[in-house]
Amino acid sequence: MLEETYELHGDTVRRTVRVNGHTFTTSIKADAETDDPPLSWWKSYYRGVPPKADSPLREKVRIIDLFSGCGGLALGVTEGLRAIGLTPEIAVAADVDQEGLDVYAHNLKPKRAFHGSVTSLVDFQVFGQGDEAELAYPPAILDSELEASIGQIDLLCAGPPCQGHSNLNNHSRREDPRNLLYLSVPALAIGMNIPIVIIENVPEVTADRFNVVGAAISILKAAGYNLTTGVIHSQALGCAQTRKRYFLIASKLSIPQELSDVLKTLHRPAVNLKWAIHDLLNVAANGIMNTTPVMSPENQKRIEFLFNEEEFDLPNQVRPDCHKDGHTYGSVYGRLSWDKPSQTITTGFLSPGRGR
Repeated sequence: MLEETYELHGDTVRRTVRVNGHTFTTSIKADAETDDPPLSWWKSYYRGVPPKADSPLREKVRIIDLFSGCGGLALGVTEGLRAIGLTPEIAVAADVDQEGLDVYAHNLKPKRAFHGSVTSLVDFQVFGQGDEAELAYPPAILDSELEASIGQIDLLCAGPPCQGHSNLNNHSRREDPRNLLYLSVPALAIGMNIPIVIIENVPEVTADRFNVVGAAISILKAAGYNLTTGVIHSQALGCAQTRKRYFLIASKLSIPQELSDVLKTLHRPAVNLKWAIHDLLNVAANGIMNTTPVMSPENQKRIEFLFNEEEFDLPNQVRPDCHKDGHTYGSVYGRLSWDKPSQTITTGFLSPGRGR
């Protein structure tokens, strides 16, 4: 079972996590503006204050991260491991995006950053779909370095491409061939005998025409994994973003705790955008992550309209011509509300034409 508590001690917040008989405590400098211990902890963390372990970390957990991007999922996995007193080590991060891998390597220091398709790492074939899916033969590891580490990796995490499942995709939604990349994750886990698997995607992944989730579950169960699945709402965990993600957790070591029970344990009060980023109002531009993009004159006028008229959704008459006769993109060209969480941040966040 999992338990988590926060306590304020002077100018320090202590976080205690109890899991499977182990108790581990970390401390962080309290945020001066926040009295609530959990919120104080996380606000300091968001500001870049590093937590300190109150005792040495225990054994090492070796990780492979597929479709790694710049490391969002891996950051959560590694921080979660440290919170229970374990030492994370990322053996391999793999992605087709070199720039994303460069960011990943800078921040998370994987032993190896593999630039290429995950399909070049494992050979496998699936017969059937959904609940009837099965592997045609045992997966073969094609990469010599991975092959040499078979049986030595403890955890596989992966965020397969979500664009083919997203409701924002009007072209190949539900039938995008990239959706089948989901099945490379259980194939590689089985081929390398990795005991724990975490797969993250948008909730719509379960509506895929190929039923890749059902197929993955069938394949993993046949290989001896115990599974739990569910949707996690980020705002229920104290994040200032309305992000929903579907998680599949598989383990050969034990029966995973139900995600609904985990969420009850880790639930934190809802926070809004002001709580998260109000300090940026008075910070001068100092790098690509804290500099506003150059706007076209048309978009600058739209932004000024929103503030001058105290609007949050841009009226059609101020939108581009293609929107003026009606559209289904209410958030596009809109403005974020200070007293609400942000909407889901997508890869198009640099342009007001792709979000708020």
